[in-house]
Amino acid sequence: MDISFTVVSNLRHEVGECPTWDERRQTLLWTSITDGRIHALTPATGQRQVWQFNGPVASFGLCDTGRFVVALRNEVVLFDPETGTAETLATVAHAVHRMRFNDGKVGPDGAFWVGSMDERPAKEPIARLYRVDALGRVGVIVERLQVANGLAWDGEGTTMYFSDSRGPWVDAFDFDRAGGGVSRRRRFVTLSSEAGRPDGATCDTDNCYWSAGPSASRLNRFSPQGELMAAIEMPNFRPTMPCFGGPDLSTLYVTSLTEGLTTDQVEQHALAGTVVAFEAGARGLPTHRFAD
Repeated sequence: MDISFTVVSNLRHEVGECPTWDERRQTLLWTSITDGRIHALTPATGQRQVWQFNGPVASFGLCDTGRFVVALRNEVVLFDPETGTAETLATVAHAVHRMRFNDGKVGPDGAFWVGSMDERPAKEPIARLYRVDALGRVGVIVERLQVANGLAWDGEGTTMYFSDSRGPWVDAFDFDRAGGGVSRRRRFVTLSSEAGRPDGATCDTDNCYWSAGPSASRLNRFSPQGELMAAIEMPNFRPTMPCFGGPDLSTLYVTSLTEGLTTDQVEQHALAGTVVAFEAGARGLPTHRFAD
């Protein structure tokens, strides 16, 4: 597969994450977790915007009202990008001090699904996957995780995917898009460092699951049956999450990181930490919005 990559942002993020396409504004947004920022870029005009938060911004989603639902260290807030004001929606008590929220997305049910992670090197299995609704009610969905990641839903909204980067595995669940219930959990795929430990993910209109594998510098595409259909070598070295965007949702945007790299690795891989894009030969699904 002959791929031409475009550098969308050459800012070299320590942890670039959560690319999200806003179809209303035809704008790409993403986070720089450790910098505590949400970035926005409108590809058609080149217009950029940045919002600064106090502390890490783990992930976020778009809201029906135009606000963002944002996962900070242990808070989920509703943020108005027009006024810069935020209100706390929910707070969780992590098991230890050195934990934070991690991967999060709005599901077909209109709720915000967000996982946590142990920031300590040992990565104890004390993280969780939560569901936060518009009333601020928090449900614990999965426990005993190390690094919660890989949230994505198929086109029908009846299958939810979810991973533990340190598992390293991806599981699938039957999903009730009306009430947000999950059932029939099963192992979708087991990965390795060499294959690409599962980080952020997205699904396409063929219901294939695209998983960023930073440990292998690749993007893996799996069929709905868990068969590896493509393994794309990524120029930004440590890809963290893909998302589809553009007018017809056929452009794949991929964030990446420099965290944990040696000086030699940073010098060798000039695009590490950047955001790149390419035409994927597939189309993505519309972004779900938080029902605020």
